[in-house]
Amino acid sequence: MDTSTVQLSPIETTIMKGEIVEAIRTIFDPEIPVNIYELGLIYDIDVSQQADIEVRMTLTSPGCPVAGTLPPDVKAKIETIAGVGDVTVDVVWDPPWNMDMMTEEAKLELGLM
Repeated sequence: MDTSTVQLSPIETTIMKGEIVEAIRTIFDPEIPVNIYELGLIYDIDVSQQADIEVRMTLTSPGCPVAGTLPPDVKAKIETIAGVGDVTVDVVWDPPWNMDMMTEEAKLELGLM
């Protein structure tokens, strides 16, 4: 998509962010039967007025077996959303992920509550 002329309104930005969250919720950690959004692996989603997307995410550990595939999966899933411009997924380790970052829904799913 040519994003040079795109100028999303604040409402359009919010709608697109919601679509991105819903797309990410379809991606599951292969070792834990909970989607990566509910696990708390997504730290931030930034949608620019030009519809460029920047995601900051982490993994459950630096030695995570899906470290090489999960971030590209997130990028590919976001790129399927209509109107999205450039997508960047940055893996960060600060703050380190811990189980307190999971949503209540994820904790219930895993029997931790």
